[in-house]
This record gives sequence, structure tokens and C-alpha cells, in this order.
Amino acid sequence: MNDSTQPHIWCQDLFKIYKQAELEVVVLRGLDLEAPSGEFLGIVGASGSGKTTLLNILAGLDTPSAGQVRVGERDLLDMSEGERTSYRRREVGFVWQSPSRNLLGYLTAQENVEMPMAVLGASSAQRRERARELLGILGLGEKARRLPSQLSGGEQQRVAIATALANGPPLLLADEPTGELDTRTADEVFGWLQKLCKTLGITVVVVTHYAGIARFADRVVHMRDGRIESETVVEATYRQPGESNVEEYLVVDRGGRLQLPQDSLDRLGLEGRAQMEVQDEGILLKAPGRKE
Repeated sequence: MNDSTQPHIWCQDLFKIYKQAELEVVVLRGLDLEAPSGEFLGIVGASGSGKTTLLNILAGLDTPSAGQVRVGERDLLDMSEGERTSYRRREVGFVWQSPSRNLLGYLTAQENVEMPMAVLGASSAQRRERARELLGILGLGEKARRLPSQLSGGEQQRVAIATALANGPPLLLADEPTGELDTRTADEVFGWLQKLCKTLGITVVVVTHYAGIARFADRVVHMRDGRIESETVVEATYRQPGESNVEEYLVVDRGGRLQLPQDSLDRLGLEGRAQMEVQDEGILLKAPGRKE
């Protein structure tokens, strides 16, 4: 049984280095990340910041070069190939950006959702019941017999989400799930993900360039150069329905390292060395030779 006091996702000092010929490319640089069970977490950052690499590691599609990573009770660095396959089939669902990677075009929506369950040997009755349940939750009950080509882009992604959740994984990962959708449809997809997170109690992690995710996620982490730069937390005020406060926090990792957002660096003119002074009001950073 999982310990509810432990985070569902736990990464410590995570590194990922890719070797190309005689070159080494460091994609993750000592990343620390925790996510409790049932959280909707967004991950944003520029291309090359390490977002997708982190997601692939959490999905069991890639392995880190160093560090520690745990999902649920699984140590992702200490799994055999058989255990890794079982993990991907039963404990994590994955949604790709392109619907064509998520769905088989010659199967109906319901048949696509049933497919992962068939692989694990579920009975036809169990498959039908689960597929109807998920498609109903996602507002697609009346379109269960349609082929992907007969659905809109947003509907295809909803079927893809249902397919990823077919075997009841506690973790859903999505890599740019709205990258090919317009803003209105993207909001609809994120709204459904938010609903699923609360209704099913699953942990949802989404990598995206879409800034609007902050309206739906419980927390958004900003990545730069392979580490967490800052976090945006959305908290309900309970004064009016839908009203919330949005706070951004800088993140200090376990090694005491701090990354300032690029706009702050530009505004302060900090580059290279800086002087630090701890005051009662906070931390003061000054560039050498710069006057107050």
C-alpha cells in the first residue's frame, strides 16, 4: 500500500547526459522535483530546457544518467526490462502531441480505448464497461462508434486520454497534448484533464508551451537549462466562484542552488559573479561595482 504522506513523484539530483560521437549534451542538471498524489502539475519552459526528457524518464521510456527517481513505489533506476514494461502498461498513461501517435485510425473510439485492456487480458465485458465509463466522463459517450477521422482534433485527444487511462494507471503524462489545437479547444482539453484529476484522484503531469495551463493546473513549474527555475501556485480565494490567487516562487534545490528567471537577470543586470546579502526582508543580490 502506498504511503499517502510520500509524494507520488520524487526526483532528486537528476542528471541526463546524451553522448553524440565525442560530444556530451547535458539535458538535466541536478533536477529536484516532487509531486503529491492527485496533483495536476504543468511543466513549461523553452525548447531544450529538459521538459520532454523529464517526462520520458517518468514514463519509463528513458533512464537518467545519475540521481534518484521514484514514482509511487517504483524505483525507476532499479527495474528489469520486464518490470519496466509492466510499469508502462499498468501504472502510467501517456498522451502524445499528435493524435495519430495515440490512436489507431481503423478502430473506433471505443475500440481504441479497449485495446490496452485487451493486451492485459481483460474480458470483453470488462473492456466495454471501462471504455464506456471513460468516454462518458470525457463527454464522448455518443461518439464511441466513430473513427478518429470522424472526430475533431479536440475529440481525438480526449479519446487518446481515455485510452491512456484504460488500465487505471495512477499517473497520466501528456507531452504537448494541445500543440496542434487552437486556444479554445486547448482550454477544453485542459478542462477535461482537470476534471479527470479531481474525479479519478490521479496525478496528471503535462509538458506544454501553452501559458494558459496556469488556469487549470494546481501548480506550474518553469524549467531552464535542465533545472527547475520557479513555481507558479494557484490557490482558490473562496471569495467568489472561480476566483484564485496566483503566486510565483523561486526554487532553491537541495544543493542550495538557485536559478533566477531570465527576465529578472536582464532587469538586474546580473551576469557572472554577484554579491549576496541575507537580510530580514529577504536576500539582496548585487552585481560587483553596481551601486544601489
